Amino acid sequence: MWKRLSVLWLAVRGDVKRLWYALGHPEAPGWLKAGALAVVLYLLSPVDLIPDMIPVLGVVDDLVIVPMALRWLLSRLPAHIREHAEARAGGTHPPGGQRPAQRRSAGAQSPWKPLRR
Repeated sequence: MWKRLSVLWLAVRGDVKRLWYALGHPEAPGWLKAGALAVVLYLLSPVDLIPDMIPVLGVVDDLVIVPMALRWLLSRLPAHIREHAEARAGGTHPPGGQRPAQRRSAGAQSPWKPLRR
């Protein structure tokens, strides 16, 4: 089970981050939350299209269906939510969403600055 999840994580890491930030947006649609829950339940449930007891094909169906479902959910997002999620997943913050540390004036310095060489 853990091996399957780790292989799947390598395949969908970026999409999962974008979906996570889209779900955290205040205007995230209800269908997105239901779809994300359905993908998680499919991934964790013992019932698959191809049982995991079949050595290779049991994992391959998860490696195909889960990324396709994530991409489908992300492609149906409204544009402003998609842009917000992509900006957050990329490490930047959307306009107006600055962190408090970024709002400090340029002249503010750390109290530890004199100790550095």
